[in-house]
Amino acid sequence: MKICLYGAGAIGGLLGVRLAQKGAEINVIEVGPVLEAIQKNGLQVDDNGKMLTAKVTATSDPTTLGHQDLVIVAVKGPTLNFICDKLTPLIGPNTIVMTAMNGIPWWFFHGFGGKLAGTQLKSVDATGKINIGIPGDRVVGCVINLSCALLGPGIVKHVAGNQLTIGEPNNTESERVRNLGKLLSDAGFDMTISKSIQNDIWYKLMGNMTHNPMSALTGATVDRIIDDPETYDLCVKIMREAIAIGEKFGCIVDDTPEHRQEKTRQMGAFKTSMLQDVEAKKALEIDAMLGAVSEIAKLVNVPSPYTDALLGLVRVKAQVMKLYPETKK
Repeated sequence: MKICLYGAGAIGGLLGVRLAQKGAEINVIEVGPVLEAIQKNGLQVDDNGKMLTAKVTATSDPTTLGHQDLVIVAVKGPTLNFICDKLTPLIGPNTIVMTAMNGIPWWFFHGFGGKLAGTQLKSVDATGKINIGIPGDRVVGCVINLSCALLGPGIVKHVAGNQLTIGEPNNTESERVRNLGKLLSDAGFDMTISKSIQNDIWYKLMGNMTHNPMSALTGATVDRIIDDPETYDLCVKIMREAIAIGEKFGCIVDDTPEHRQEKTRQMGAFKTSMLQDVEAKKALEIDAMLGAVSEIAKLVNVPSPYTDALLGLVRVKAQVMKLYPETKK
């Protein structure tokens, strides 16, 4: 099976190495020092204390690889707008594009959302370029419930968790999703095939839209954010807003903010992906994690003052650090 990994960061690296261990032909698209390191040393993962290395084909030019059976998009949201059209040479008649990304994706309302079905969110795909480059009917969504960290270019440490949830945007259980689930299960992941992948994205988002920006603002690991009574309470208020927003278009959260935080607290002291990006001085995923929620709230007429306040704070923080475009008035 030919699998292309577009982005070999923390999550992408783990997926690539595990799939390679099971005999898949792994091709990696990367640039700069990461590309050079992978070409020299392969992809490397410290997976629960065992160092695994996979020899892969690594290049910066997708046109050299031909059509793939599976393309795993594992880049951060701000990067996607710049690379979406580069996926075209990789996508054949039967290619699956699996998105392994945080936040609300461009295809979120593809065949879903009641009155919002077909809505193109300006916060994540302002011009429609991403949807043109990667049509929604090629996509299988993936929710990542595990934590990894980069130790260096092409070197990943698996920190916690092992759960992947996949599903069709229109929430049918297709043959291709069942086959993909088996492939990932054989690679060592705990797999769930979702009956509503948007629901699973929205539920995970409740943690991402709170803990990620708060960690970026404070520099704290998630355990400290949850253990502090004031930041804990702010997370609860924002999560309640998200629950109210989701109910308006079909994302029903069957959980409480308190229990949602308790589950995250069990993962211990870890740095969110947004805090890791702050420390590495990389662009922050503000639009997919918070901007999209604020935009949807306005579309369904649900007040979101706490969400909007956190959005403004982390946006200014990122702008001061030159990690997010300046706001145009």
